[in-house]
Amino acid sequence: MAFSELGLGPEMAQAAHRQGYLAPTPVQLAAIGPILQGQDVCVRSQTGSGKTAAFCLPLFQQLINRRQENTHRAPGPRQAHALVLAPTREIAAQIGETLRALAQGLPNGAVKISVVFGGVSTNPQMMGLRGGADIVVATPGRLLDLARQNALDLSHVGFLVLDEADRLLDLGFSEELGQVIALLPTQRQTLLFSATFPQALQTLASRLLRQPVPIDIASNAITAPQISLRAIEVDAPRRTQLLRHLAGLEHWPRVLVFVATKHAAEMVADKLRKGGVTAEPFHGLLSQGKRSQVLMDFKARLVQVVVATDLAARGLDIADLPVVVNFDLPRSPVDYTHRVGRTARAGASGLAVSFVSPDVVAHWRLIAKRQGLPEALEVVAGFEPTRTAEPDTLRTPPPLLTGIEPRGGIKGKRPNKKDKLRALKPGP
Repeated sequence: MAFSELGLGPEMAQAAHRQGYLAPTPVQLAAIGPILQGQDVCVRSQTGSGKTAAFCLPLFQQLINRRQENTHRAPGPRQAHALVLAPTREIAAQIGETLRALAQGLPNGAVKISVVFGGVSTNPQMMGLRGGADIVVATPGRLLDLARQNALDLSHVGFLVLDEADRLLDLGFSEELGQVIALLPTQRQTLLFSATFPQALQTLASRLLRQPVPIDIASNAITAPQISLRAIEVDAPRRTQLLRHLAGLEHWPRVLVFVATKHAAEMVADKLRKGGVTAEPFHGLLSQGKRSQVLMDFKARLVQVVVATDLAARGLDIADLPVVVNFDLPRSPVDYTHRVGRTARAGASGLAVSFVSPDVVAHWRLIAKRQGLPEALEVVAGFEPTRTAEPDTLRTPPPLLTGIEPRGGIKGKRPNKKDKLRALKPGP
């Protein structure tokens, strides 16, 4: 099916084609029609499935339709017609890039797009909003800062998009999200997109959406046939050596490596650089300028390896990324899905490699079982583990990884209050 058959006009369909959207993905097929009809939608679809275009394309089409019908008024000073909320600066920037690319060549004048997020000076963002904007893409904290300074009036927003909505709640934006909603008019169209739907998000959706069209795209990035999966057993101290070995032996041009902590990202990147590999860390303690530069250099192939925390596991779209490595296993099976989803995007093929040291074999088996993956571990010649998993680890896997315990331990294995009280009781 072509985009024009979904209700998009020829100009918008051509704009999509120019940006490489040759045919609608399943989530676009399901969502574009209801959005164009003015309905709220509640969409669950995995990362890499085309969610961003699923709301950007009909959002633009509605603006075009209103201009053609002379019912669209230019935004007033500091006003916005549409608001897109994103959980991180990188995701907000990427949505802005997608919107600006699609806006090129649209009829009836340019669509004004403003992207605002923290970590940078507010002054340029305030100046950019003086004349208003058709679409504002924002992270919740910076949006509220601008609203408190009267730099942005949200009382005219007719479209609200929550992108990566589960991540918004994961990062503790629940209170800020409520404050943003309170500034919006009650009469609006709300679009909610998420990869997962925990109970807290279901509660939020029932409160925000009006008779939404439920859309659930059954896709699983880790079982897609274009992703090759490998799990390699190796002693924890030799993982960096193995990473260098595989990258050189198998000629990996670019690798996104996931670790458990910010300190580990710095440490592993430093070891790689000392071994002659161009590598950079990527985590939340870096300045926004540094984070943006790392991503630009990685996309431009100036950096071979980026060592990242789970900050990079959601929403980032790095074209033609061939390899993802779980240097440290993720805390939960769901996080594994998001990490692996950074490769094999837009129909490309990819490789996902997980390093499994003997003390986390049980955790690997949990991930494999939950995601329907083969549990078998391979061994690379010259990197054979010096010991096997202890029997106890098959029952209760210890914390991960890199010599530093991740905050909170492994999800599902943290002792509760009763466990702690039992541990304090003296024996018989």
